[in-house]
Amino acid sequence: MKTMAFIVGSDKFEKLMMSIILSRTGVAMDVETHIFFTFWGLNLLRKGGADKAKLNLPPIMRNLGTWMIKRKLKKAGYKKPSEMLSELAKTGKVHLHACSTTLELFGLKKEDLIPEVEDIVGAATFLDIAADADKVLVLA
Repeated sequence: MKTMAFIVGSDKFEKLMMSIILSRTGVAMDVETHIFFTFWGLNLLRKGGADKAKLNLPPIMRNLGTWMIKRKLKKAGYKKPSEMLSELAKTGKVHLHACSTTLELFGLKKEDLIPEVEDIVGAATFLDIAADADKVLVLA
């Protein structure tokens, strides 16, 4: 089976959606995907965090722009980001990994994260996973 590995280091909505859409496509193509959430990207795995993500726009446009794109996605049949992450994890082909160092730096515990987080790993463990992947993308 082919594999992909993504590193998400940003809590911006577009980075989250890139990882979700690429993972959904991977599932359809029978590609296993590992997503490592580190630094600000870890906020997307906090309970409620994925649905609160905002676009990377100037502050004056951020809320309106995010509302508009979420509305367009909903009209196109997309669910909330948290629901999509849950569905992806349930396929068994998409693995959500939280960075142990970032968890410690932010003072978080596994209980603060969504239940779909498969494990908490360090950089060395994820680099082992990524080294075996056919494709590695950084979404920071």
